Amino acid sequence: MRNASAVTEFILLGIPHTEDLETMLFVLFLSPKMLFYLAGNSRAISYSGCVSQLFFYHFLGCTECFLYTVMAYDHFVAICYPLHYTIIMSHRVCAILAMGTSFFGCIQAIFLTTLTFQLPYCGPSEVDYYFCDIPVMLKLACADTSALEMVGLISVGLMPLSCFLLILISYSFIVYSILQIRSTEGQRRAFSTCSAHLTAILLSFMPVVLIYLQPTPNPWLNATVQVLNNLVTPMLNPLIYSLRNKEVKYSLRKVLEEMALIHEK
Repeated sequence: MRNASAVTEFILLGIPHTEDLETMLFVLFLSPKMLFYLAGNSRAISYSGCVSQLFFYHFLGCTECFLYTVMAYDHFVAICYPLHYTIIMSHRVCAILAMGTSFFGCIQAIFLTTLTFQLPYCGPSEVDYYFCDIPVMLKLACADTSALEMVGLISVGLMPLSCFLLILISYSFIVYSILQIRSTEGQRRAFSTCSAHLTAILLSFMPVVLIYLQPTPNPWLNATVQVLNNLVTPMLNPLIYSLRNKEVKYSLRKVLEEMALIHEK
């Protein structure tokens, strides 16, 4: 039987199967809590700290998801109604949409966090992951979590799916409008405008599908995808969006040419 006393702190076991890689991971990550325990310090995290981790992770993730949806609408208006763009996407509308992404992201995160931590946690306290997230926390609860797992799955799956459908609808109209453009150069420029956004969407939505919608959680797969999602994707985003800038393209081409010359010498 499990200990009936309430858990006051959790132990983050870290990324599965990464023993003796602490130094390399220390260099790669900039999360303060991870740096603390990768440096050989205590892996313990307080109950409130765990709650905060889960809340802010889903708050920022949901906000990003809503933001991608708003960006798809912005592209839809810019390409399908270019002459009315400044009227439709006024400063007031942009401000409302920007604040709305954060507001609804916060609501979603509060719901998921409350859903997870209303359960009793009475031991064990070892979190088989490198941060507090819903799937690993539900495994530690000393109560039946089947109903909550279903509600959480529907909630986590429904929100990205709704956003994805709205993005898909926006881009269906965008593609139709682009195909009506007679000049090849005009079509190329229009598609180029959307390419960075579509790349960022794929990098953002694929981890959600792989982690939260799999029938049987796989800690190693989850950790690998989360590391890529939390570390690689943010590093790629500036590159993805800036490559549309001609000056950035020119500078990058110049650097690559110089590297090729040095290699030849």
